[in-house]
Amino acid sequence: MDNLIFHIDVNSAFLSWEAVYRLHIRGEKTDLRDIPSAVGGDIKKRHGIILAKSTPAKKYGVRTGDTISDALKLCPNLVLVDPHYDLYENCSEAFMEILREFSPCVEQYSVDEAFCDMTGTVGLYGSAVVAASLMKDKIFNELGFTVNVGISTNKILAKMASDLKKPNLVHTLFPKEIEKMWRLPVGDLFFVGPATKRKLHALGIHTIGELAGTDLDILRAHFKKHGELIYSFANGIDVSVVADEAPPNKGYGNSTTIPFDVDDGSTAKMVLLSLAEKVCSRLREDSAMATVVAVSIVDTYFRHESHQMQLFSPSNITNEIHKATCILFDELWDGSPIRQLGVHTSKIVRGETSKQLNLFDMNRYEKLSKLDVAVDMIRERYGEDSIVRAVFLDGPVYHMSGGISPEKRKAKYKEGIKNL
Repeated sequence: MDNLIFHIDVNSAFLSWEAVYRLHIRGEKTDLRDIPSAVGGDIKKRHGIILAKSTPAKKYGVRTGDTISDALKLCPNLVLVDPHYDLYENCSEAFMEILREFSPCVEQYSVDEAFCDMTGTVGLYGSAVVAASLMKDKIFNELGFTVNVGISTNKILAKMASDLKKPNLVHTLFPKEIEKMWRLPVGDLFFVGPATKRKLHALGIHTIGELAGTDLDILRAHFKKHGELIYSFANGIDVSVVADEAPPNKGYGNSTTIPFDVDDGSTAKMVLLSLAEKVCSRLREDSAMATVVAVSIVDTYFRHESHQMQLFSPSNITNEIHKATCILFDELWDGSPIRQLGVHTSKIVRGETSKQLNLFDMNRYEKLSKLDVAVDMIRERYGEDSIVRAVFLDGPVYHMSGGISPEKRKAKYKEGIKNL
């Protein structure tokens, strides 16, 4: 029996979830999906990009990832709403629960998309298309938002099928139907980003079919291993399986766009400390330690630089990781005003790992470890802001930067929004 894989993708997820909540919970009259609208970040805090847009907004040329200012130039009457991630996480969980009613093996690929292995189960519904249609309609009837479902024998073809035409549709893309995909622009292929697309165009490759027919040695010469990957995908080859358990993280990191330009090292190191707080709490939560620490800097000219170092011994201690980031920052920073900072870790070790102590290390590892664990417990019980380092009190830097900020988690709807 051939494998049968579904890829399910929520149409304009953040905007759809926001629209459904406003219509059915808040009782608003206007459906955001029917007007030029978008979910966007806070332009005052320089998080001003479009996260999701409606179909009417798309017709104006508004794209996900555009800056809010650019989107408003294209569509001056664009209705912008703030993101509310607690709502989106709840919608995502309900979405996944319905998928698990249809398949025992569901791989959540992102907050708004998943793969289902339907091999051997589709007979319960009569055919693959019937099963996908039932799944799609159940999600809409129970949760109020639409999805696309792609059907094929492997993950790459199922994912490409779900993107063929939107919204609220079921598509098949079996190997015998691969010409449906070959007619598409090469930039539509999964894992072909803007830089790869430009290089392929320079080679005279403009469609997925042309990529599929290109000599593999040519692709290896220009793209190395990535060339082999996109060649396989263009030919509908994918040996990965649907995994219902996520693999462990290979690295932990966070970055933050700072609301103001940072032009002094002391403030930058406060930001690095706030990022280290977040990253190390995630490491400790997963009983993991990092061997390599890296710092990234984006300046006000959008130039990106990064630097990394190996630690003396694996660690998840906030003070140790922060100390390493400060060393890296001093080596890396050229004095240009800073727009964004990031702290990243890699070469992760898990479980009980012996700590190699440095005879000259005065950081008192055991005491610092116990202190961090105690702080984690307090924050878990009473909230992230229940205990804060004194250096952050009344300062311009939030004490745990990176990831989803607290103000974006809880919805803060304005009064009178019903008359949108």
